[in-house]
Amino acid sequence: MQKRKLGKSGLEVSAIGLGCMGMSFSYGPPKDKQEMTALLHTAVERGVTFFDTAEVYGPFLNEELLGEALAPFHGRIVIATKFGFDLSGNDKRPGLTNLNSRPEHIGEAVAGSLKRLKLEAIDLLYQHRVDPNVPIEDVAGAVKELIEQGKVKHFGLSEPAAQTVRRAHAVQPVTALQNEYSLWTRGPETNGILDVCEELGIGFVPYSPLGKGFLTGAMNKGSKISEDDFRKILPRFTPEAMEKNQALIDLLKDIGAEKKATPAQIALAWLLAQKPWIVPIPGTTRLDRLEENIGALDVELTKPDLDEIKQALSEIEIEGERYPEHLMKTIGR
Repeated sequence: MQKRKLGKSGLEVSAIGLGCMGMSFSYGPPKDKQEMTALLHTAVERGVTFFDTAEVYGPFLNEELLGEALAPFHGRIVIATKFGFDLSGNDKRPGLTNLNSRPEHIGEAVAGSLKRLKLEAIDLLYQHRVDPNVPIEDVAGAVKELIEQGKVKHFGLSEPAAQTVRRAHAVQPVTALQNEYSLWTRGPETNGILDVCEELGIGFVPYSPLGKGFLTGAMNKGSKISEDDFRKILPRFTPEAMEKNQALIDLLKDIGAEKKATPAQIALAWLLAQKPWIVPIPGTTRLDRLEENIGALDVELTKPDLDEIKQALSEIEIEGERYPEHLMKTIGR
């Protein structure tokens, strides 16, 4: 397995990580624990060393799954988790805009994550979403104290604005940013996020690098999305939007035919080719998809290939926002 370093931090991980959210959260009910444990073990065997979770996935279920399944591999792997939602309600289920990054809450969240993940220190701790009610300097200061206490090793942010990154980094160096980035979500190229990563030596971890499944080519306007699937509320997953966005899948299939690769492998290879400090974390609950995603590391896209993709993308207009309006307000703050 190829390795990459997240910016100047020295944190080395497998060039492709594994997003674990879907094993317990968002895409229907939690998956079978034994099957997911076997999948996680296979990922380690195949060289994956970077696993992504969050306290809100479940909530708590995903951290508990990883804590138990990955315990035999501590010292060989990197586990990233996230804090930032208010889980104090009776059902422990927050609204996705109900945030809490007060310093005292961060300490409580980390204590819970450490217990569930069976770790002495969290390898990479992200603020899940920027809390407009708490200065980012206070958040960074709280994480800095946790690092000094040996409870956290590295600090990250998810979906911040570039200026927020600079302010946080001045208090506690930021190791990685986790934002959505893919062939159909290219905001980091224009909103200053990739620029600030380059400037400050920060690694970049694209989540949903396969467009929440759409870029695999397995979905179309006739695909049925269940009511308990998060994609049901996403504008890009209406039948009309999926039909219009099929042009992107056609592009991936055409390039894949030349490279003897799947659409998913082309999408991941494209991300890997953007910067050497980019590490995508495609999620899956299936062994065949895990193998397919890892296979993207064997796909070489040359400069002419990338130029061709860039030109083709300029002629494709993506239909639909990536989130509904109320969730779009939680990003880029």
